[in-house]
Amino acid sequence: MSEIKAYDKAANKFHDSLDINSLPITSWDMYAPHFVAVCKNYKDIESLSLLAETNEWSYQSHFANELLHKQQVIVVTDPQLKIVHATKNIIDMNGYEPHEIIGKRPTIFQGADTCKETTGAIRKAVQSKTPFETIILNYRKDGSTYKCWIKGEPVFNTSGEVVNFIAYEKEVA
Repeated sequence: MSEIKAYDKAANKFHDSLDINSLPITSWDMYAPHFVAVCKNYKDIESLSLLAETNEWSYQSHFANELLHKQQVIVVTDPQLKIVHATKNIIDMNGYEPHEIIGKRPTIFQGADTCKETTGAIRKAVQSKTPFETIILNYRKDGSTYKCWIKGEPVFNTSGEVVNFIAYEKEVA
């Protein structure tokens, strides 16, 4: 018990020597949401790395950079364009949980005001197995719209076959 009192006394003396007026614990209120997001992103990085290994991707994407630094959403489809993976941060962009869109096509995000010319250009790039980058009007789960920057590309395995398509996405103004 005397050790605890000595610790408390030392902590108090240290705190009094600082030029701060609040408890340091208040910084946790600001840091905690970021910490939770980083933990989710690391789980996504592990899942994406496993997907890349399982499908024998011919290159290793920089998932950590895309998720942690650029704060992008990553959506991966199979060759038939059915979603096989979406990062957990997708909910912040469009309100969908990853499990709600697995097995569906990315057209789930399109609606009446989505530009047909843009969707046609995306379709052409996918069919020709070439990378693309565009901004498209998408729809959230609640029906509201948002502009989405998408950088998509085919993913080839070590045998040169398309095994996935990957899209890096971010809401833009």
